[in-house]
Amino acid sequence: MRVLGDVLLGRRTAQLFFTHSSCEMSALYNFDLLVAGPLCMLIVLVLRRFFDLAERLPRWNRVLSWVWAPALFGFGITAVFRYRNPLLDDAYMLGVYALVVVTLLLLWSYRPARLVLLALAPLLLHRLIKFGLDLGDLRLLAPYASIFTSLGKFTTLWLIGLVLVARSQKRNLAKEQQQRQEEEQARQLIATQNAELERLVAERSATLTQQAATLQQALEELQMTQSQLIQAEKMASLGELTAGIAHEIQNPLNFVNNFAEVSAELLEELAEEQTKPAPDTELELELLADLTQNLQKITQHGQRAASIVRGMLEHSRASTGERSLTDLNALCDEYLRLAYHGLRAKDKSFNATLHTDFAPVLPLVEAVSQDVGRVLLNLFTNAFYAVRQRQQAGEAGYAPSVGVRTRRVGDEVEVSVQDNGTGIAEAVRQKIFQPFFTTKPAGEGTGLGLSLAHDIITQGHGGSLTVTSQEGQGAKFTVRLPI
Repeated sequence: MRVLGDVLLGRRTAQLFFTHSSCEMSALYNFDLLVAGPLCMLIVLVLRRFFDLAERLPRWNRVLSWVWAPALFGFGITAVFRYRNPLLDDAYMLGVYALVVVTLLLLWSYRPARLVLLALAPLLLHRLIKFGLDLGDLRLLAPYASIFTSLGKFTTLWLIGLVLVARSQKRNLAKEQQQRQEEEQARQLIATQNAELERLVAERSATLTQQAATLQQALEELQMTQSQLIQAEKMASLGELTAGIAHEIQNPLNFVNNFAEVSAELLEELAEEQTKPAPDTELELELLADLTQNLQKITQHGQRAASIVRGMLEHSRASTGERSLTDLNALCDEYLRLAYHGLRAKDKSFNATLHTDFAPVLPLVEAVSQDVGRVLLNLFTNAFYAVRQRQQAGEAGYAPSVGVRTRRVGDEVEVSVQDNGTGIAEAVRQKIFQPFFTTKPAGEGTGLGLSLAHDIITQGHGGSLTVTSQEGQGAKFTVRLPI
């Protein structure tokens, strides 16, 4: 206890705190430097380790490592020459304190160093005052001496308290530094990962760009092929339509030719009758009546042929997309017969029963008649194809039949095309409106007819196109258009 007090407060102050005989004090003088030296080295060692001087101030750390040399020198002088000076240990302690202060000033940017310097300042000031008093052999008055002694105790407690605070502060700074290091490592790791991700993204982008170019080329080729197939489908439809129109227009032309020949024969008979001396008036009237009737028939069938030609021109004209009020009954009847005669033009042996059930009062619908006509022609053509396939299968007692029905259903007009052909399997019905899907043999279908028909009705007119079928029994396509 006496040693610690002598180190922190000085020998003279320790004499005020402790009571010893003159013999004891005289003996103590011989060992002041022997005790102060190790204590100072201990203080310096703690200081060096506490502030990590080997890393922060390596050169100054080597200087502090020689703090034992003055103590050893002073102890040698005292031991050899028997020179006893009570102020020698105080001077040595003050020198060590000065080194500590210099060290703390060099570490001024380090917060715990500033705190320790603040903690050491009162104690160092007290020791300097005490050393000055001892050096001048001065004594304070009794009341002031007691206060001075109490201040020495306070400076010791102040030093201990702030050193503990500095220790806690150092730990917190170490934690913060470790946390910053971890954050820096995390940032470096993230930066490395970002660089790797950027590299991978660049590689992936290059791959995707190449794939996109390949897909674009494939898409262009597909579009070209699609255009060719659509053109082939149009040409096939046009061929069927042309054949149907040729067969259809041949009937009125035959009537016109036949009635014209008969009319010519009637005119010859009328001329012969008029050359007779006594012409038969009743026969002349009868011939004139027959001739008038024939001319009416010629006019009627001529108008029918003109109507067919007019419809052909309208159908062949490119669709303008302009809608107009359309009579679906007339449109269905016209294209049903065109499709039927078109198939008969290719196969004279084919015959089918046509059933029509048109609503007597069917509202007109606003539609593009050419486009709706193409849809109906495609549905009728498929229906005749289905019944023809079943007929060629040689089924006993089978009679081909195709029917069309129109009616109003709420705010829509419905057109149903039904046949008793081969029917459509469930697996086929799910894909029947897909582009390029067809059940016809190669060369007979492109798989675009129903796909285009579905787009015309659903996308072009806001309606619907559905199918119901029983395999081996027939199929029914239903078109609904809003009124």
